[in-house]
Amino acid sequence: MLRWHHPQLGVVPPSTFIPIAEETGLIISIGEWVLREACRQHSRWMEEGLPALRMAVNISGVQFKQREFCTLVKRLIEEGCIDPQYLELELTESVVMTQAEHAVQTLMDLRALGVKLAIDDFGTGYSSLSYLRKFPLDRIKIDQSFIRHIKNTPANEAIVRAIIALGESLGLETVAEGVENSDELECVTSHHCHEVQGYHFAKPLPGDDFGVWHGQFISSSR
Repeated sequence: MLRWHHPQLGVVPPSTFIPIAEETGLIISIGEWVLREACRQHSRWMEEGLPALRMAVNISGVQFKQREFCTLVKRLIEEGCIDPQYLELELTESVVMTQAEHAVQTLMDLRALGVKLAIDDFGTGYSSLSYLRKFPLDRIKIDQSFIRHIKNTPANEAIVRAIIALGESLGLETVAEGVENSDELECVTSHHCHEVQGYHFAKPLPGDDFGVWHGQFISSSR
C-alpha cells in the first residue's frame, strides 16, 4: 500500500494523489518504483528470516495497459530476486473489464511468469461473468463497503455470502477487505472467507516495522 508522507501536508491518502498521478502520467514511473521496492522488500524480509509471505501490489489501469507491462514485471522479478509465486498483482474490475479481450491475454502472459492475480474491490465494478470465468485469476477481494457493519446489515451479509459462493464455484480464493473489528471478522469467517485484511490487525506499516509486528502477532496468536 503506497502512502505519501508530505513534509507540510502530512499523510496524503492514495485516493487524493493516485488520480492526479494517473491523469499526469506520473503513475507509470511511480508504479514501476512500487513494484521494484515490493520485490526488494520481500527479499529483505526473507533474508531477515520471515516466512515467504505473499506480496500484493495494486496495479493502476494506466500501468496495466502499457504494451511492455509484462516485460517490466519480468525484469523487476529478476532484479528483485523474488520467487514470482509470492508476487500478487491486484487489479480492479473496471480495469480488467475495459478492453476485456486485451486483458485476458495480458493476464495470461502474467500468469505464465508465475505471478498470482487478484481482482480488487470486487462488487463495485461491472463484471461480466462470462469474462470472469476466462480470466486466469487466483482470488477476488471483497470490497470493504460490503464489510462495514455487516453484522447489522443483512443486505451486505447476503452480498458477501454470494461473492464467496461465486468464488468457490470458480475455484477462486476470497479475501475480505477493510475488516476493522471482531464482529466483522467473526461474520466473514463464519461464511468461510479464506483471508481477511484490515485495521483490526494493523494499520499500514513501513517495511522495517512490519518484521517487528509480525513477530509480535505470531507470538500473541499462539
